[in-house]
Amino acid sequence: MCTVKDLRELGTEDLREHVAAELSRTRRRSAQLTDAVDDEDLVKQHSPLMSPLVWDLAHVGSQEELWLVRDVGGREAVRPDIDDLYDAFQHPRADRPALPLLGPREAREYVGTVREKVFDLLGETPMEGRKLVEQAFAFGMIVQHEQQHDETMLATHQLRDGPPALTAEPPPQQPAGALPAEVFVPGGPFTMGTSTEAWALDNERPAHEVHVDSFYLDTTPISNAAFAQFIAAGGYHEPRWWSEAGWRYRQKASLEAPRFWLRDGDRWLRRRFGHVEEVPGEEPVVHVSFYEAEAYAAWAGKRLPTEAEWEKAARHDPATGRSRRYPWGDEDPAPEHANLGQRHLQPAPAGAYPEGEAPCGARQLIGDVWEWTASDFLPYPGFAAFPYREYSEVFFGPDHKVLRGGSFGTDRSACRGTFRNWDYPIRRQIFAGFRCARTPIQDES
Repeated sequence: MCTVKDLRELGTEDLREHVAAELSRTRRRSAQLTDAVDDEDLVKQHSPLMSPLVWDLAHVGSQEELWLVRDVGGREAVRPDIDDLYDAFQHPRADRPALPLLGPREAREYVGTVREKVFDLLGETPMEGRKLVEQAFAFGMIVQHEQQHDETMLATHQLRDGPPALTAEPPPQQPAGALPAEVFVPGGPFTMGTSTEAWALDNERPAHEVHVDSFYLDTTPISNAAFAQFIAAGGYHEPRWWSEAGWRYRQKASLEAPRFWLRDGDRWLRRRFGHVEEVPGEEPVVHVSFYEAEAYAAWAGKRLPTEAEWEKAARHDPATGRSRRYPWGDEDPAPEHANLGQRHLQPAPAGAYPEGEAPCGARQLIGDVWEWTASDFLPYPGFAAFPYREYSEVFFGPDHKVLRGGSFGTDRSACRGTFRNWDYPIRRQIFAGFRCARTPIQDES
């Protein structure tokens, strides 16, 4: 693994080796997710919210062909006849099973052929002279794109019926010890976003100074036990805790608990990748919508943090005045820092990963669960779409809320202190949780 400083200092051959390793590592994960089930399962749509797994597989190959084989490499197209089939903007997910998609064998052959061509052109591609290839950006973009679809496929696995198809070791269960409920983040300016991270995507750029007033932030994400208290207190049936839009959605969707929770007498069970088990109270709550997170925060007398507050808590080092790449520093995530990359198939207990602690004292700001923020997905000052408008620009506006920090299903390549995710506030199939913030009362610090 290379830090951003290392990546910018690597010679061309070392950079190519790094790219090849990342492409191979990512493809192994894609294979794991698709080889775990049979062909019937691959072509089935497990939820209208998701594509068939075989669509995601061929789609990552199609994007790799478009950007690397054709654009970067200037090579002849492999399958121009399927471009429209795998254009995510042309076909809503619910409609994709009716398309003449490549079957499992064809899809595997296609992505394999594309990858062979990419490895061939990688040895010839200059890593300078064009913005798309500076520091191998296009290759890094494709790595991140495939890893993002791998997380989407992992969410599809969570939605599928049937016996478990995936296995992983449980996360560390070490007790967190006595932690404060909240940490204090002093007000002041900090550097938000990045202009130097080699593989950062357009919505993370450019770096700019933002002033954030002092605030308190929960030390850890909200746990299942804490969220169960909200349920027991009638939180799902009290309109006063919900925004107008949130209450409409709660009623329309008949929400009573996080998705995949099941009532069993006086206890809650959950379904997790084919297993039915008692809800572990110590884990961060997951599979809640923005509206549920917002309602819990109101019930608790708090609010959701803004995106700027979240990033300041995660990155700002008051000792140096600079913003780190990650809460723990500038080095890439290691297993002791965060729960990432499908290494485990569930969040670790709230308070885990002390070595990943931020300067403010907050934990698990990276990994375990995506965290809803109060902010709409908007461009930074000086934003420039690159390399195409459809990655970020078409989603800007009040319809999408920002999530930060990544989940246990997010790969390290697609997760950093500046990385921005976004989704509709009703989404519950994603691996999303939250933590709360609050504004200090008078004379409190």
